[in-house]
Amino acid sequence: MFIIGELINGMYKKVAKAIAERDKIYIQSLAQLQVEAGADALDVNCGPLSRDPLVDMLWLIDCIQDTVSVSLSLDTTRQNIMEEGLARLKKKGIINSTSADTERLEVYLELAKKYNASLIALTMDKKGVPQDKDRRLELAASILDTAQKHNFSPNDIYLDPILLPINVAQNQLFAILEAIRDFKLLSAPSPKTIVGLSNISQGAKDRSLINRSFLTMAAAFGLDSAILDPLDEPLMDSLIAGENVLNKSIYCDNFVSAYKKSKKR
Repeated sequence: MFIIGELINGMYKKVAKAIAERDKIYIQSLAQLQVEAGADALDVNCGPLSRDPLVDMLWLIDCIQDTVSVSLSLDTTRQNIMEEGLARLKKKGIINSTSADTERLEVYLELAKKYNASLIALTMDKKGVPQDKDRRLELAASILDTAQKHNFSPNDIYLDPILLPINVAQNQLFAILEAIRDFKLLSAPSPKTIVGLSNISQGAKDRSLINRSFLTMAAAFGLDSAILDPLDEPLMDSLIAGENVLNKSIYCDNFVSAYKKSKKR
């Protein structure tokens, strides 16, 4: 599974403080720790308290790229910041994110093409988050149809069914798992799938347990990627074991350590 580390986000107090104080060492250490723990890419978000989001985003990108060489997922709702950030990247980036609204989707498809980036597309529109699997599939099909019209490959699209908190939307979670599976049937080649994993445990106790339980189930339904906390060791170990059970990695008695060593190469 393609893991995107979620921790460089100004919503976290320590990260917001590091951004405000230009604490390069803290940001770089956080980037390095996530990559060493198994992150294939890092999400970058200035957070809501940023006084100058464009300057802060570019500073974060430079800090991170000076210490690790993974791809970056740029997490901003502002088009100008997204474009400036994409232009700054040294490796193929990820746009996080757009929605199924045609006007917005078309803008971000063109940005993704211009900068050779992948695109996370949320299966929601101006009416809000879908309440059932069929509506999610309808919006996903609309996203893929628009992408085809723009000659944008489904291989570079990550469809997000929008994971909801278990304490308010428990009845939707199995439908989300089914949507992850069924998204693959909408085009050839198939789009990729992604979730923001921490959303499922917002406001709940035993967050790590809930996160890792859903992640292993979603992997069995074909999930390709997740934005998560790679420093949560039980979560990462569950993911590694799940991929072993799904025959996506070769079993050995030390399969967890073997997987982690392979990530460091």
